[in-house]
Parts: sequence; C-alpha cells; structure tokens
Amino acid sequence: MELKRFLMGLCMTSLSTMMWGQENFASIPEMVAEENAKKGSDCTINFGAKVGFTSSLFLISGFSVNDVAIDEVQNNYKIGYFASAFMRINFDRHFLQPEASYNINNCNITFNKPLPDSSMGESIHQEASITSKIHSIDFPILYGYNFVKEGPYSLAVFGGPKIRYIWGKKSKITFENFDQKNICEQLRPLNLSFTIGTSVTISRVFFDFRYDIGLHNISKDVTCDTPASNLEEGAVTNKIRFHRQDNVLSFSFGVFF
Repeated sequence: MELKRFLMGLCMTSLSTMMWGQENFASIPEMVAEENAKKGSDCTINFGAKVGFTSSLFLISGFSVNDVAIDEVQNNYKIGYFASAFMRINFDRHFLQPEASYNINNCNITFNKPLPDSSMGESIHQEASITSKIHSIDFPILYGYNFVKEGPYSLAVFGGPKIRYIWGKKSKITFENFDQKNICEQLRPLNLSFTIGTSVTISRVFFDFRYDIGLHNISKDVTCDTPASNLEEGAVTNKIRFHRQDNVLSFSFGVFF
C-alpha cells in the first residue's frame, strides 16, 4: 500500500514537472523575440533628404600672372545650393551616414593686376577677377555621435571624408579684365575633402551645419593666348598660374522618412 502511494506521488510530481517545462519552453520564443526587439531598437536605419545653401572659399596659393606674384586676393562670397539624399545607420548614440548630393557652388575672387615695368609707378592699379560656378556630385561618408538624445530631440557632431566629382562640362569659370585671351582652366574631376559639422534634430526634422575642407589643389592647368604685342599672334602659352583648395560652408534643412 505504501509502495502504491509512493508510485502515485512520483507520477504526480513527474506530471507537474512536465507541465511546468512545457509552459517555460513555450515562453522561450517570446523571450527570444523580446530580446531581439531590444537589440533591434539599438540598431535602426533611417533614410532622409535635405536641401540647403553653400558659401565657397577658394584658398589661393602660388598665384602669378606673367611671372609676377599676386600676394593679395579678395574672396567675395556668393551663395550656392545643393540637394542630397542619405541613409543613417544608428547604433545607440553613434551613427554612420553615407550621402549623395548634387552641388552648385559659386565663388568670386578679385585682385589688382600687376603693373607693367614701363609704368614707373604712374599707372593706376586695375582690378581683375575670377568667377567660378562649379557643378559637382559629392559622396560623403560621415561618422556621428549624439551628445543629446532624449526622445525626439538630439544634438550631434559628425565628421568624415568626402569624394567629390566635378562636372567639367557644366561648370563655368570666367576670367575678367585679363590681358590674356581665351583663358581656360581645367579642374581635376576627382577630389577629396574632409567634412566636419553639427546637427539638431526635432522629431523627423533636422538642421545641419557643416564645413568642407579641401585637401588638395583642384586646379589642374590654366592655358591662354598671349597678346600679339608679347608674342606672335596665335601662340599659346601658360602665363597664369595658381593652386586653389575649395572650402565650403553649408547650411541645410531636411527630413527623415
């Protein structure tokens, strides 16, 4: 009789243990799904688009006209504009943001033309200028960090390299009040810059401030026709030389989709 009671108790214990195991086993997928959801919330992907304005600054060096050095150059800022699309990959407070943008940057520089040797200081300096309208397609890859990330609000800083393709056929460079004729500047089609900036986000809307630093000379060559008074008519020479790096300050407004 006692053996029978012992066996019945053992069966009841085994049955209850099996039922408890089934309940916990059934809850495992829910626990895994919940854990994956938590992990997924730390890594999200957003897409967005933005438009904005630019202001270009050409840093001129090694500038000479007819082998006479030009030391003082005035940058006259002009407004350009751009539009871009991007993808932002978020890792908690960090993010990686590749972009593609179409840019039209405008800039104008002026300087006093060098006086001829025969002037003896009696001539008045004349002003010449170079006006650039450069079309380009840019591909920045930015790393950013959110110093503030509370609900829909965030404040971030970012930086990273930018590959720039200058569309030569669309770009236009005008040389005004030069003695040389048919002046033509060739720009390097591929250029590298470094971008730094900050952004403020409110819900799906954000404002972006950035500065692009040109890392090398974008001017490949400058050719011109020398006036017949200096050389035989039709002769071609290179009497205008300069290097320039293209730095761009920009402001944009955009939305996340």
